[in-house]
Amino acid sequence: MHDEFLCHVTAYGACDGQRIGVPLGTYRAPTLALALWWLRDRATWIAERLDPQPGGELYPPNALIPVGESVTDVPAVLRSWCADADRQELMADELAAGRLVRIAVQDDTTEYELLAESVDALRMQRTIPALVMPVA
Repeated sequence: MHDEFLCHVTAYGACDGQRIGVPLGTYRAPTLALALWWLRDRATWIAERLDPQPGGELYPPNALIPVGESVTDVPAVLRSWCADADRQELMADELAAGRLVRIAVQDDTTEYELLAESVDALRMQRTIPALVMPVA
């Protein structure tokens, strides 16, 4: 069983023709349960900022409009992932087995990525002898 997990949330977009990543948070989780909780919390945090409640006191009437039919509804996808117990269990199994997990969803301008990996698995990879390439 892997005991510690490194979690990252990043948004990727284009700026001046180049792909740019903006870190939205990192967490070193001491347990699998906390790693999953943090990823769900960050997914919810993103969803709430992209899709605030219309009619809330911060937004005047008609200030928000739905996205087009061809655009992925990122907040809905993230909320669905958070609520899906089967996908959460699958993710827990993958992390417990030492595998990197990635959730990514993209709209027309930005890709949102949630990553988690076992700190133990990262340490074990460092113990594998590096491939030495011959020099000319």
